[in-house]
Amino acid sequence: MIWLTWRQHRGQILTTAGFLLAYGALLLVSSIGKSRVRECAASAVDACPWFTAGSTELYLLAEHSYGWISLLIPALIGAFWGAPLLAREFERGTDQLAWTQAVPPRRWLLTKLGVLGGLLMLGGLALSAMASAWYAAFTPARGGKWFSDLGVFHMVGVAPAFWWLFAFALGTASGALLRKMLPAMAVTVTGIVLAVYSLQSLSDHYAEPVRVMVEERMDHFQDVRWVGDAWVALSGAETESPPLDVCPDGPDVRPVGGVDGQAHCLLEKGYRFASYLHPPSRFWRFQWTEAGILLAGSALLFGFTVARTVRRTR
Repeated sequence: MIWLTWRQHRGQILTTAGFLLAYGALLLVSSIGKSRVRECAASAVDACPWFTAGSTELYLLAEHSYGWISLLIPALIGAFWGAPLLAREFERGTDQLAWTQAVPPRRWLLTKLGVLGGLLMLGGLALSAMASAWYAAFTPARGGKWFSDLGVFHMVGVAPAFWWLFAFALGTASGALLRKMLPAMAVTVTGIVLAVYSLQSLSDHYAEPVRVMVEERMDHFQDVRWVGDAWVALSGAETESPPLDVCPDGPDVRPVGGVDGQAHCLLEKGYRFASYLHPPSRFWRFQWTEAGILLAGSALLFGFTVARTVRRTR
């Protein structure tokens, strides 16, 4: 079955491996070019070499890729790895031949899910290793956007592996349910987009945010996730908008010492400003929380796929 799985899915496997190699080459070349640009800028040479502009463009391309690859690749995996796995068999009628041989349908399906799911998780971890190494070379983990930038957050740690697995599970479940490739692919891509944006909205609730008052200097929190702000009265009551009855906001209000005039007025009257945030020390807690959610979702989708497929073959 492992050899059969390789023979039937080597196109997807080799394409994904080729993408990882190409993306790794982009990160490597851009990092070398950026390092040379830095060395050139720090030297006493009046004119930098001709490769400066090209190296900067490659660096920016690699940096901006973190925002869209974390969404695009899971969608493609779900559409081209997961959706055709069963939908293609049903659509072409080859399930009637494949599942009447010596290998029973349950073993056929579990082997494919296990082998392909394992390969996808390894591929996600490989992407994470490359992305983490590249980002760490230019932006230290404590001072960068590892935690606050969701595009970067989904490219490092264990997140890519579990997102790839979830995308594959969603695709196989869609194929088992719809039994048509194109509708299954469309449903899978839509589901991935909804899942990404849903978990991004939900991620602020993975833990209770830390409350930081305005008088506290949190300069060491350079990589925080801001959840919300509020004004705090002397009584302890909070309000999201400034109380205009205490300090009206009008044309006569002027900034004081670089602080907004209305805010300065409220501070003078005893109000305090509270910010709710998640510190960067919660990076791995949030990574594993999201991984657990995706793993649970993957298990449910795989269970649905196996149950529906085996029941149809009886």
